[in-house]
Amino acid sequence: MGDPTGFIKHTRELEPDRTPLKRIKDWKEFHKHLPADKLKIQGSRCMDCGIPFCQSGTMINGMTSGCPIYNLIPEWNDLIYRDLWREALERLHKTNNFPEFTGRVCPAPCEGSCVLEISEPPVTIKSIECSIIDRGFEEGWVVPEPPEKRTGKKVAIVGSGPAGLACAAQLNRAGHWVTVFERDDRMGGLLMYGIPNPHLDKAIVQRRVDLLAEEGIKFVANIEVGKDYPSDRLLKEFNSVVLCTGATKPRDLAIQGRELKDIHFAMDLLRANTRSLLDTNLKDGNYISARNKDVIVLGGGDTGTDCIATCMRHGCRSLLQFEILPKPPNERAYDNPWPQWPRVYTLSYGQEEAMAVFGEDPRRYQVLTKEFIGDENGNVKDLLTVKIEWTKGDNGRPTFREISGTEERWPAELVLLALGYLGPEDNLLDQLGVDRDERSNAKADYGKYNTSIEGVFAAGDARRGQSLIVWAINEGREAARECDRYLMGSTDLP
Repeated sequence: MGDPTGFIKHTRELEPDRTPLKRIKDWKEFHKHLPADKLKIQGSRCMDCGIPFCQSGTMINGMTSGCPIYNLIPEWNDLIYRDLWREALERLHKTNNFPEFTGRVCPAPCEGSCVLEISEPPVTIKSIECSIIDRGFEEGWVVPEPPEKRTGKKVAIVGSGPAGLACAAQLNRAGHWVTVFERDDRMGGLLMYGIPNPHLDKAIVQRRVDLLAEEGIKFVANIEVGKDYPSDRLLKEFNSVVLCTGATKPRDLAIQGRELKDIHFAMDLLRANTRSLLDTNLKDGNYISARNKDVIVLGGGDTGTDCIATCMRHGCRSLLQFEILPKPPNERAYDNPWPQWPRVYTLSYGQEEAMAVFGEDPRRYQVLTKEFIGDENGNVKDLLTVKIEWTKGDNGRPTFREISGTEERWPAELVLLALGYLGPEDNLLDQLGVDRDERSNAKADYGKYNTSIEGVFAAGDARRGQSLIVWAINEGREAARECDRYLMGSTDLP
């Protein structure tokens, strides 16, 4: 700890993002970095608290607390305070294969469990992490590191999202020949097509993919295993397989009017928009446009926020986001103590942009959608809702009731369903005969990752269900360790 009183002398300061009214005019990243001298001050706020809750990820009350990939946070905070940036990068890469991703899109459960957060704003861990890796690339410190020896073993990884890429990186490091299959035309999975460019520039994703390719990983795009590439062939041609397909089955809303036009799953909007942006800068028109439309987003998570940001850049006429849960409090509630993830009211980048244009937070809380109403041509034109009230049921679990007389009709020419995901798609798992758990995920114990099929492992959202990018990286790394153990009898992977 370079400055024992840093957390007393200095206040939390975040990097100045590009202003909302300017950034919605383009598709560039809105992130900026604090200058190095200010980052050193922020690093000095780390308390070296003896028990760093920030770096030990766990689940408390159903929410992530701390860092699931066990980032050595106090160490690299201290190193940047002492101006040892390259050493900080080495410590960061020791646990995290892709800090340029997590430093941008991870919700930072590490900050929610920072000891300083008990009474003060937490250390700017996420900001410091992103600055370290970005400087590493700028200085040329991040270079390909192919393995010195090859084992001759071949491993197939299905899916190129954060779990698949982390698993591939680790298995390649162990010396195996790794092939990553991806059904989309570009690698990255959710990183490439599930997160808009302003939040995570696709050049940053491609840069890391290119680096992994230089290290010897083979990437195969436009191939859907189980459809274009038979699953039995996969088992014959590879010594082991790791399923990292994600949980891409979207939750639908089966109410009257669902068949109307211009009601889309959120990922359909995000995927098409990014592909068109990368292919032609949106000139081909092959995307769902919100331009001059009244838009309603159903669902209050990160995917809903990304939909808002996308529609704001299209130039929508109006925008609302309906959330079934109550509005969070401004400060931690009594039943949400540290080091739990703080369930408090915050403004994400998309809501901030909508506020800048329309003058208010687009979110409406405790709203239940009852019906989609269409016009004479089969297009959605309105949405019917009712307010709800949450109570505790007889079993003690939360339940809600509709409030009579609160029905309301809202104009809606484009509706986006961002209601979460139900698990992995069925085709490949059914072909392989992989056992499922009660939530339809690939059944494999955490820490072991082996499925019911010999030599087949599962990791990330395909195994645990929809979750955070840091859990995907955690599981990808750990599945690589167990796959290496299976192939070689022992392993040196962490």
